[in-house]
Amino acid sequence: MGFEGDEDNQRVQSVIQLLNKQSPLSLKQEKFCNNACVERFLKAKGLSVKKAAKHLRNCLSWRDSFALDHLKADEFSHEIAQGMAYVAGHDDDLRPVVIFRITKEYQKFHSQKLFNRLLVFTLEVAIQTMPKNVEQFVLLFDASLCRSAGGFTNMLVGSLKIIGEYYPGRLHKAFVIDPPPLFSYLWKGVRPFVELSPITITISSLDFEESAGLDDLTRLRFNSSSSRFSELKLGAKISHLNFRSHSLRVVGKGFLPETTQPRTPKPSFFVQIHSSSLFSRSRVERSTKSFMPYIKLYRQPYDEMIYRSKMRPPLGGLISVVCPHITRTHVFHSQRFFI
Repeated sequence: MGFEGDEDNQRVQSVIQLLNKQSPLSLKQEKFCNNACVERFLKAKGLSVKKAAKHLRNCLSWRDSFALDHLKADEFSHEIAQGMAYVAGHDDDLRPVVIFRITKEYQKFHSQKLFNRLLVFTLEVAIQTMPKNVEQFVLLFDASLCRSAGGFTNMLVGSLKIIGEYYPGRLHKAFVIDPPPLFSYLWKGVRPFVELSPITITISSLDFEESAGLDDLTRLRFNSSSSRFSELKLGAKISHLNFRSHSLRVVGKGFLPETTQPRTPKPSFFVQIHSSSLFSRSRVERSTKSFMPYIKLYRQPYDEMIYRSKMRPPLGGLISVVCPHITRTHVFHSQRFFI
């Protein structure tokens, strides 16, 4: 929503005048610093003209140093082919929904700097797809394939800091789905220092699967790597906090117990923590309810060509013309439930 009133419009013009006074804006910078953009920076700085101008100038410098105008789909051909980061569609309010499915192999061989480029590219594609009068997007971080709580926490915090600093007012909500064990403890320690932590919600796949009405047999049949809240046998639910403490090994596309007979998990310290007020049932229900509008987009199969069709120059470039034969469609383990 835009500002209303002469006073608000005057603030916007004052910010632009101050920017030009410090250093004349280029044509690209003028296009970026439209009224809606300046309004978001003003709101982020409590309507302070000087603070908003300084913040916006820092953002323009970052965009130049990041070489954002030179980001192209070709740079992320592998990530796009695998569906590691993409715009899945739009919610009921026409906000783009961005999904990140980063594997442990990607974390192992790619630095935070490289991931930041993938993050920014995907956010720019999301912004391109925004209808008129829509300014925000929704982020879904599928952490089911991550194994390092520390590595994923660094990636998440780095992402939120970039969005908060250089995309103020853009994030509507962020969901972290099935994070690694011990993530909740690391997140509790760093969240006071993360500006966007109040709108970042951690949820489990089991919670919204139960809310969606899936029975025990269905969940057991479609047991997958992304569901850390899945069952070893009917009636024996395992929390994501003690899932990895049990003897499991990866076989094919799912998890199977090392022994032929499934074992009921024994109570542990983590189970006691999970049942404490830190994970209150009411809090889980609120988080699950807020995620329900995005389940359909989260579960639908990833189609590379549909995602590429959302890219407009300069981000998309000529990739769709050069590679018209690409028709890859991926169904991830976490997409086996269709709501």
